[in-house]
Amino acid sequence: MLANILFFSVILSGLATLGMLFAGLISMSRNVESSVEGGRRSNRLMGWRVRLQFLTIVLILLWYLASRS
Repeated sequence: MLANILFFSVILSGLATLGMLFAGLISMSRNVESSVEGGRRSNRLMGWRVRLQFLTIVLILLWYLASRS
């Protein structure tokens, strides 16, 4: 039961990470004039992507441990 919940959480966090990656790519492609505000937005999105990647890795490890037992 716990392994199923963790697996679903891994899928959701992976999709959120992918969405944040695409949001950052779109933000960079629209930032033609290289303004300071665009750079801050890009750094903010990158920070959120890194946090989501960390969460996804932790959830994968927890899912692995829960599914072994």
